[in-house]
Amino acid sequence: MTMLKIENLHAEIDGKPILKGLSLTVNAGEIHAIMGPNGAGKSTLGYVLGGRPGYEVTEGSVSFDGQDLLDLEPHERAAAGLFLGFQYPVEIPGVSNVQFLREALNAQRATRDEKPLSGAEFLKLAREEAKKLDMDAEMLKRPVNVGFSGGEKKRNEMVQMGIVNPKFAILDETDSGLDIDALRIVGDGINRIMRAPDKAVLLITHYQRLLDYVKPDFVHVLADGRIVRSGGAELAHELEREGYAGVAA
Repeated sequence: MTMLKIENLHAEIDGKPILKGLSLTVNAGEIHAIMGPNGAGKSTLGYVLGGRPGYEVTEGSVSFDGQDLLDLEPHERAAAGLFLGFQYPVEIPGVSNVQFLREALNAQRATRDEKPLSGAEFLKLAREEAKKLDMDAEMLKRPVNVGFSGGEKKRNEMVQMGIVNPKFAILDETDSGLDIDALRIVGDGINRIMRAPDKAVLLITHYQRLLDYVKPDFVHVLADGRIVRSGGAELAHELEREGYAGVAA
């Protein structure tokens, strides 16, 4: 079953074209890695799919789980099962992780006509997810990402993903700022939460190292706003050896 279908997508920011005819199909049960040089449009692709303001789609279409994704507001995309993990997770002073995540989860449950979780039910779920990612449960009480290290922010984001349990995850350089141990923990978390026949992942990364833990079904090279080459996991190793210049030419 096709979960995400992007056709001839063009997008710009402040009048500058970034995506220039990108097409991609992701089926349920698949993990796709997007690699490419700086400025190729990788993060822009994630922002456009997530609905970040300021990114204007000028041509093309995106369907998600049978819906016109571009016609949905960001919160509607999240409620439909889309999760966007940021390259640089934002800090939200004054809002605790527990408060933020409970509101997010119950808002999504409401769109599915599901009963909201009580405070005790949610806290049990949150603690279980934190434990699976070796995150101190006390961090759930702290303001969202405030005072967190880069690795802690990424681990916290994986806890968020485990709690909302999305259908489709777009993870923008989740490996950025992670040491070897954190990389393994985050990779294991992605596999545990998202590797399922009714889910899919678009994994945006510069480096092959995360792909040692999260084995992709397909690897795509994004250059100058479009996908210029696709292959299996071996393509990531080729990029690691030769760089983007030769492979993307």
